[in-house]
Amino acid sequence: MRHLLSSADLSRDDVRMLLATAAEMHEIQRRDVKKLPTLRGRTVINLFFEDSTRTRSSFEIAGKWMSADTINITGKGSSTSKGESLRDTVLTIDAMSVDCLVMRHMASGAAHQVSQWVDASVVNAGDGTHEHPTQALLDAYTMEQRLGSLEGRRVAIVGDLTHSRVFRSNAITLRTLGADVTLVAPPTLMPSGIRSWAERDGLHLSDDLDAVLADGPDAVMMLRVQRERMSGGFFPTPREYTVGFGLTRERLRALTDANPEAVICHPGPMNRGLEISADAADAASSLVLDQVSAGVAVRMAVLYHLLAGEEVTS
Repeated sequence: MRHLLSSADLSRDDVRMLLATAAEMHEIQRRDVKKLPTLRGRTVINLFFEDSTRTRSSFEIAGKWMSADTINITGKGSSTSKGESLRDTVLTIDAMSVDCLVMRHMASGAAHQVSQWVDASVVNAGDGTHEHPTQALLDAYTMEQRLGSLEGRRVAIVGDLTHSRVFRSNAITLRTLGADVTLVAPPTLMPSGIRSWAERDGLHLSDDLDAVLADGPDAVMMLRVQRERMSGGFFPTPREYTVGFGLTRERLRALTDANPEAVICHPGPMNRGLEISADAADAASSLVLDQVSAGVAVRMAVLYHLLAGEEVTS
Protein backbone atom coordinates (compact mmCIF):
# COMPACT_ATOMS: atom_id res chain seq x y z
CA MET A 1 0.00 0.00 0.00
CA ARG A 2 1.20 3.48 -0.87
CA HIS A 3 -2.00 5.46 -0.27
CA LEU A 4 -5.50 4.79 1.09
CA LEU A 5 -7.84 6.94 -0.99
CA SER A 6 -10.93 4.82 -1.63
CA SER A 7 -12.49 1.65 -0.27
CA ALA A 8 -12.68 0.49 -3.87
CA ASP A 9 -8.87 0.33 -3.93
CA LEU A 10 -8.91 -2.49 -1.36
CA SER A 11 -9.33 -6.12 -2.39
CA ARG A 12 -10.90 -8.65 -0.04
CA ASP A 13 -7.38 -9.80 0.91
CA ASP A 14 -6.37 -6.19 1.62
CA VAL A 15 -9.36 -5.67 3.91
CA ARG A 16 -8.75 -8.97 5.72
CA MET A 17 -5.07 -8.05 6.20
CA LEU A 18 -5.95 -4.64 7.66
CA LEU A 19 -8.61 -6.05 9.98
CA ALA A 20 -6.27 -8.79 11.19
CA THR A 21 -3.63 -6.18 12.00
CA ALA A 22 -6.28 -4.04 13.69
CA ALA A 23 -7.10 -6.98 15.97
CA GLU A 24 -3.43 -7.12 17.03
CA MET A 25 -3.40 -3.38 17.58
CA HIS A 26 -6.58 -3.61 19.63
CA GLU A 27 -4.81 -5.97 22.03
CA ILE A 28 -2.03 -3.41 22.43
CA GLN A 29 -4.71 -0.77 23.06
CA ARG A 30 -5.84 -2.72 26.12
CA ARG A 31 -2.40 -2.62 27.77
CA ASP A 32 -1.52 -0.27 30.59
CA VAL A 33 1.41 1.03 28.52
CA LYS A 34 0.21 1.58 24.96
CA LYS A 35 3.44 2.31 23.15
CA LEU A 36 5.19 0.59 20.24
CA PRO A 37 8.45 1.65 18.57
CA THR A 38 7.03 0.62 15.18
CA LEU A 39 6.94 4.07 13.52
CA ARG A 40 9.75 5.75 15.40
CA GLY A 41 11.34 8.36 13.13
CA ARG A 42 8.25 8.67 10.94
CA THR A 43 6.25 11.90 10.69
CA VAL A 44 2.47 11.96 10.22
CA ILE A 45 0.61 15.20 9.46
CA ASN A 46 -3.14 15.37 10.15
CA LEU A 47 -4.39 18.09 7.79
CA PHE A 48 -8.08 18.75 8.47
CA PHE A 49 -10.04 21.39 6.57
CA GLU A 50 -13.30 20.30 8.25
CA ASP A 51 -14.15 19.85 11.92
CA SER A 52 -13.58 16.42 13.42
CA THR A 53 -13.44 14.82 16.87
CA ARG A 54 -13.26 11.06 16.32
CA THR A 55 -11.23 10.79 13.12
CA ARG A 56 -8.61 13.40 13.88
CA SER A 57 -8.04 12.41 17.49
CA SER A 58 -7.93 8.68 16.68
CA PHE A 59 -5.35 9.23 13.93
CA GLU A 60 -3.32 11.34 16.35
CA ILE A 61 -3.50 8.69 19.07
CA ALA A 62 -2.74 5.93 16.55
CA GLY A 63 0.42 7.68 15.38
CA LYS A 64 1.61 8.54 18.87
CA TRP A 65 1.03 5.03 20.23
CA MET A 66 3.30 3.76 17.44
CA SER A 67 5.93 6.40 18.27
CA ALA A 68 5.45 8.50 15.13
CA ASP A 69 5.85 12.26 15.34
CA THR A 70 2.26 13.39 14.82
CA ILE A 71 1.28 16.98 14.04
CA ASN A 72 -2.22 18.41 13.63
CA ILE A 73 -2.93 21.23 11.20
CA THR A 74 -6.41 22.67 10.68
CA GLY A 75 -7.61 24.63 7.68
CA LYS A 76 -8.12 27.68 9.88
CA GLY A 77 -4.63 27.27 11.27
CA SER A 78 -2.96 26.91 7.90
CA SER A 79 -1.99 29.43 5.23
CA THR A 80 -5.07 28.48 3.19
CA SER A 81 -6.92 30.90 5.49
CA LYS A 82 -4.64 33.58 4.01
CA GLY A 83 -5.51 32.62 0.46
CA GLU A 84 -2.85 30.00 -0.25
CA SER A 85 -4.00 27.24 -2.61
CA LEU A 86 -4.41 23.63 -1.48
CA ARG A 87 -1.62 22.65 -3.87
CA ASP A 88 0.84 25.12 -2.40
CA THR A 89 -0.12 24.13 1.14
CA VAL A 90 0.45 20.41 0.64
CA LEU A 91 3.63 20.97 -1.40
CA THR A 92 4.97 23.09 1.45
CA ILE A 93 4.24 20.35 3.96
CA ASP A 94 5.66 17.69 1.65
CA ALA A 95 8.87 19.70 1.25
CA MET A 96 9.47 19.12 4.98
CA SER A 97 10.00 15.41 4.19
CA VAL A 98 6.96 14.12 6.07
CA ASP A 99 6.04 10.47 5.60
CA CYS A 100 2.25 10.53 5.66
CA LEU A 101 -0.48 13.09 5.11
CA VAL A 102 -3.88 12.26 6.63
CA MET A 103 -6.31 14.67 5.03
CA ARG A 104 -9.94 15.68 5.38
CA HIS A 105 -11.28 18.17 2.86
CA MET A 106 -14.68 19.50 1.87
CA ALA A 107 -14.08 18.82 -1.84
CA SER A 108 -14.78 15.34 -3.22
CA GLY A 109 -11.65 13.94 -4.85
CA ALA A 110 -9.28 16.23 -2.95
CA ALA A 111 -7.26 13.38 -1.39
CA HIS A 112 -6.77 11.70 -4.77
CA GLN A 113 -5.58 14.98 -6.28
CA VAL A 114 -3.14 15.61 -3.42
CA SER A 115 -1.71 12.10 -3.83
CA GLN A 116 -0.65 13.15 -7.35
CA TRP A 117 1.24 16.15 -6.00
CA VAL A 118 3.20 14.81 -3.03
CA ASP A 119 5.76 12.11 -2.29
CA ALA A 120 4.25 11.32 1.12
CA SER A 121 1.63 8.61 1.57
CA VAL A 122 -1.89 10.05 1.63
CA VAL A 123 -4.80 8.75 3.69
CA ASN A 124 -8.27 9.99 2.80
CA ALA A 125 -9.90 10.91 6.12
CA GLY A 126 -13.05 12.09 4.34
CA ASP A 127 -13.40 14.03 1.09
CA GLY A 128 -16.61 15.98 0.64
CA THR A 129 -19.56 13.65 0.05
CA HIS A 130 -17.34 11.06 -1.64
CA GLU A 131 -15.63 8.55 0.67
CA HIS A 132 -14.24 7.81 4.14
CA PRO A 133 -12.41 4.47 3.83
CA THR A 134 -11.02 4.14 7.36
CA GLN A 135 -14.52 4.65 8.79
CA ALA A 136 -15.75 1.75 6.68
CA LEU A 137 -12.89 -0.43 7.90
CA LEU A 138 -13.57 0.32 11.55
CA ASP A 139 -17.29 -0.25 11.07
CA ALA A 140 -16.64 -3.65 9.48
CA TYR A 141 -14.17 -4.52 12.23
CA THR A 142 -16.68 -3.57 14.94
CA MET A 143 -19.48 -5.61 13.38
CA GLU A 144 -17.22 -8.64 12.97
CA GLN A 145 -16.17 -8.46 16.61
CA ARG A 146 -19.82 -8.94 17.62
CA LEU A 147 -21.28 -10.91 14.70
CA GLY A 148 -18.35 -12.92 13.39
CA SER A 149 -17.85 -13.16 9.63
CA LEU A 150 -19.92 -10.70 7.60
CA GLU A 151 -20.29 -13.16 4.73
CA GLY A 152 -24.03 -13.39 4.08
CA ARG A 153 -24.91 -11.04 6.94
CA ARG A 154 -27.63 -8.49 6.24
CA VAL A 155 -26.76 -4.86 6.93
CA ALA A 156 -29.12 -1.89 6.55
CA ILE A 157 -27.62 1.59 6.11
CA VAL A 158 -30.26 4.20 6.89
CA GLY A 159 -30.57 7.94 6.49
CA ASP A 160 -29.02 10.86 4.65
CA LEU A 161 -27.34 9.00 1.81
CA THR A 162 -27.04 12.03 -0.44
CA HIS A 163 -24.60 13.88 1.80
CA SER A 164 -22.84 10.89 3.38
CA ARG A 165 -19.31 9.85 2.47
CA VAL A 166 -19.55 7.11 5.10
CA PHE A 167 -22.28 5.13 3.35
CA ARG A 168 -20.35 4.95 0.06
CA SER A 169 -17.24 3.50 1.67
CA ASN A 170 -19.32 1.21 3.88
CA ALA A 171 -21.34 -0.16 1.00
CA ILE A 172 -18.15 -0.97 -0.92
CA THR A 173 -16.33 -2.55 2.04
CA LEU A 174 -19.33 -4.54 3.27
CA ARG A 175 -19.93 -5.95 -0.21
CA THR A 176 -16.21 -6.78 -0.47
CA LEU A 177 -16.63 -8.85 2.70
CA GLY A 178 -19.71 -10.61 1.33
CA ALA A 179 -22.45 -8.81 3.28
CA ASP A 180 -25.93 -8.23 1.88
CA VAL A 181 -26.48 -4.45 1.99
CA THR A 182 -29.76 -2.53 1.92
CA LEU A 183 -29.73 1.26 1.60
CA VAL A 184 -32.72 3.00 3.18
CA ALA A 185 -33.63 6.67 2.71
CA PRO A 186 -36.46 8.95 1.68
CA PRO A 187 -36.47 9.50 -2.11
CA THR A 188 -35.20 13.07 -1.61
CA LEU A 189 -32.05 11.73 0.09
CA MET A 190 -31.25 8.98 -2.40
CA PRO A 191 -28.20 10.15 -4.42
CA SER A 192 -28.54 10.57 -8.16
CA GLY A 193 -27.28 7.56 -10.07
CA ILE A 194 -27.63 5.23 -7.09
CA ARG A 195 -29.90 2.80 -8.92
CA SER A 196 -27.31 1.97 -11.56
CA TRP A 197 -24.65 1.54 -8.85
CA ALA A 198 -27.00 -0.66 -6.81
CA GLU A 199 -27.74 -2.86 -9.81
CA ARG A 200 -24.06 -3.20 -10.66
CA ASP A 201 -22.86 -4.01 -7.12
CA GLY A 202 -25.83 -5.97 -5.81
CA LEU A 203 -27.13 -3.37 -3.34
CA HIS A 204 -30.79 -3.20 -2.35
CA LEU A 205 -32.72 0.08 -2.12
CA SER A 206 -35.73 0.87 0.06
CA ASP A 207 -37.74 3.83 1.30
CA ASP A 208 -39.62 1.75 3.90
CA LEU A 209 -37.59 1.49 7.10
CA ASP A 210 -40.29 -0.42 8.98
CA ALA A 211 -40.37 -3.17 6.36
CA VAL A 212 -36.57 -3.45 6.40
CA LEU A 213 -36.47 -3.72 10.21
CA ALA A 214 -39.29 -6.28 10.24
CA ASP A 215 -37.11 -8.47 8.01
CA GLY A 216 -34.60 -8.75 10.87
CA PRO A 217 -31.27 -7.42 9.57
CA ASP A 218 -28.13 -8.40 11.49
CA ALA A 219 -26.91 -4.79 11.71
CA VAL A 220 -28.50 -1.38 11.28
CA MET A 221 -26.28 1.62 10.67
CA MET A 222 -27.93 4.98 11.19
CA LEU A 223 -26.42 7.97 9.42
CA ARG A 224 -26.32 11.53 10.68
CA VAL A 225 -28.66 13.99 9.01
CA GLN A 226 -26.12 16.49 7.65
CA ARG A 227 -28.11 19.67 7.92
CA GLU A 228 -24.99 21.79 7.38
CA ARG A 229 -24.74 20.44 3.82
CA MET A 230 -28.41 20.92 3.01
CA SER A 231 -30.01 23.82 1.19
CA GLY A 232 -33.64 23.40 0.35
CA GLY A 233 -36.38 21.06 1.49
CA PHE A 234 -35.04 17.51 1.66
CA PHE A 235 -37.75 16.75 4.22
CA PRO A 236 -40.60 18.87 5.63
CA THR A 237 -39.58 19.01 9.33
CA PRO A 238 -37.16 17.21 11.66
CA ARG A 239 -40.14 15.56 13.37
CA GLU A 240 -41.44 14.17 10.09
CA TYR A 241 -37.97 12.79 9.30
CA THR A 242 -37.90 11.03 12.68
CA VAL A 243 -41.38 9.62 12.14
CA GLY A 244 -40.39 8.19 8.77
CA PHE A 245 -36.70 7.29 9.14
CA GLY A 246 -35.57 7.62 12.75
CA LEU A 247 -34.58 4.62 14.86
CA THR A 248 -37.16 5.34 17.54
CA ARG A 249 -37.89 3.35 20.69
CA GLU A 250 -40.72 1.57 18.86
CA ARG A 251 -38.53 0.69 15.89
CA LEU A 252 -35.79 -0.55 18.23
CA ARG A 253 -38.34 -2.88 19.80
CA ALA A 254 -39.48 -4.07 16.36
CA LEU A 255 -35.86 -4.74 15.31
CA THR A 256 -35.16 -6.67 18.50
CA ASP A 257 -38.33 -8.72 18.06
CA ALA A 258 -37.36 -9.56 14.48
CA ASN A 259 -33.73 -10.35 15.31
CA PRO A 260 -32.68 -10.41 18.99
CA GLU A 261 -29.00 -10.52 17.97
CA ALA A 262 -29.14 -7.41 15.75
CA VAL A 263 -26.64 -4.64 16.45
CA ILE A 264 -26.86 -0.88 15.99
CA CYS A 265 -24.08 1.30 14.57
CA HIS A 266 -23.67 5.03 14.02
CA PRO A 267 -20.48 6.68 12.72
CA GLY A 268 -21.12 9.80 14.79
CA PRO A 269 -21.65 12.49 15.70
CA MET A 270 -25.23 11.56 16.53
CA ASN A 271 -28.28 13.81 16.36
CA ARG A 272 -30.12 12.19 19.27
CA GLY A 273 -33.84 12.48 18.82
CA LEU A 274 -33.56 13.01 15.06
CA GLU A 275 -32.09 9.96 13.29
CA ILE A 276 -31.61 7.90 16.46
CA SER A 277 -33.36 7.87 19.82
CA ALA A 278 -31.52 7.82 23.13
CA ASP A 279 -32.99 4.35 23.73
CA ALA A 280 -31.34 3.03 20.56
CA ALA A 281 -28.05 4.91 21.00
CA ASP A 282 -27.63 3.59 24.55
CA ALA A 283 -29.07 0.09 24.03
CA ALA A 284 -27.08 -3.02 24.92
CA SER A 285 -27.03 -3.80 21.19
CA SER A 286 -25.48 -0.41 20.34
CA LEU A 287 -21.88 -0.56 19.10
CA VAL A 288 -21.39 3.21 18.91
CA LEU A 289 -18.60 3.37 21.52
CA ASP A 290 -17.11 0.11 20.22
CA GLN A 291 -16.76 1.87 16.87
CA VAL A 292 -14.82 4.70 18.51
CA SER A 293 -12.48 2.23 20.22
CA ALA A 294 -12.01 0.30 16.99
CA GLY A 295 -11.16 3.53 15.19
CA VAL A 296 -7.81 3.81 16.95
CA ALA A 297 -6.90 0.16 16.27
CA VAL A 298 -7.89 0.33 12.60
CA ARG A 299 -6.03 3.58 12.02
CA MET A 300 -2.96 2.11 13.72
CA ALA A 301 -3.23 -0.77 11.25
CA VAL A 302 -3.52 1.58 8.27
CA LEU A 303 -0.51 3.68 9.31
CA TYR A 304 1.47 0.52 10.03
CA HIS A 305 0.89 -0.96 6.58
CA LEU A 306 1.62 2.36 4.88
CA LEU A 307 4.74 3.23 6.81
CA ALA A 308 6.26 0.09 8.41
CA GLY A 309 5.60 -3.01 6.38
CA GLU A 310 7.15 -5.38 8.86
CA GLU A 311 5.74 -7.67 11.54
CA VAL A 312 4.05 -5.88 14.41
CA THR A 313 6.62 -5.22 17.12
CA SER A 314 5.23 -6.07 20.55
